[in-house]
Amino acid sequence: MPSSPPSNLLKSTGNGKLGEQNLHQAAMMKRHHGSVPKLSASSKALILLPLVLLAFIFFFVYPREFELQAMMSACSSPPPGTYAAARLAEPAVSRKPDFRLLIGVLTRADLYERRHLLRMVYGLQLASRSNNNNSLTAHVDVRFVFCRLYKDDQRVLVPLEILVHGDVIVLDGCEENLNGGKTYTFLSAAAEIFADEPYDYVMKADDDIFVRLPQLVESLSGMPREDMYYGATIPCSSMDPFHEYMAGMGYVLSWDLVQWIATSDVARTHSVGTEDMLTGKWLHIGGKGKNRFNAKPAIHDYLNPVPVDQCEHAFTPSDIAVHRLKSNPRWAETLKYFNFTAGLHSSKFYKFDS
Repeated sequence: MPSSPPSNLLKSTGNGKLGEQNLHQAAMMKRHHGSVPKLSASSKALILLPLVLLAFIFFFVYPREFELQAMMSACSSPPPGTYAAARLAEPAVSRKPDFRLLIGVLTRADLYERRHLLRMVYGLQLASRSNNNNSLTAHVDVRFVFCRLYKDDQRVLVPLEILVHGDVIVLDGCEENLNGGKTYTFLSAAAEIFADEPYDYVMKADDDIFVRLPQLVESLSGMPREDMYYGATIPCSSMDPFHEYMAGMGYVLSWDLVQWIATSDVARTHSVGTEDMLTGKWLHIGGKGKNRFNAKPAIHDYLNPVPVDQCEHAFTPSDIAVHRLKSNPRWAETLKYFNFTAGLHSSKFYKFDS
């Protein structure tokens, strides 16, 4: 029940206007203390507008979020013919790789320049995810492998490489001699190092071989995942993968064979000698490598002016690997043939003569 205004405000003091003012003040006090003021139309609009906007976003925009993102992505795509590298900046659709391949490049600690070159050659192929319209559908890791460090400068410069690149494996149980057990030490170490996350294949490669990763991946994609031995057959005149063994320039073993080599007395007791010949001998004695594949002529030696043997021949567009690139001019000739610098844009920062 509303309270009455104070009686002293209703008393007349002889002035009628004063009484009216007192009545007006009383009414104002009543509205102020006893009721909520009414909102104007503009105030109501200011309150309702944000609520309507939130409802619109919740019911209409949010359910179509992915559709809108797809439309925006399509609108922002570069036109056909735009350099492929521009499209590489866009998030790629992730897919499970067909298989995992480890490439162990057996080299020496002092060969810093060669590792720099190989990092560029393989890094471009791994980063682009596309080379000559061939998609790299496998997970490929390249690691540089050498034996214990024995020079003071190596103990500083090699750790520096590891800090920057993280792609070096230093073997502790071997001397720096390719035929002194290094291949056996690498394969047995790989089986232990990567036991928790094994590869499907392991490739032993020389540091003077150029491997075209998309072509290698395509060649391996249909191969068995077990008891598999892949490479270029020796002797050079033979095309029979069961005749002798695969050339040491670069051959591939399935993971189960790598594990077998790591635990086999056959390999451990025959670890010193011509390394590629020994690998073939291990498999022969152990009855392993029943799935063998010859990749010749796609894997071959660099063609000398006067050919040495039948392992040499000229470049072809279908080449998987080229061996015996002993000098920078040979590397340059090979990379030029396969158009490795085609993606280089013109710039004010450099100019090359034709």
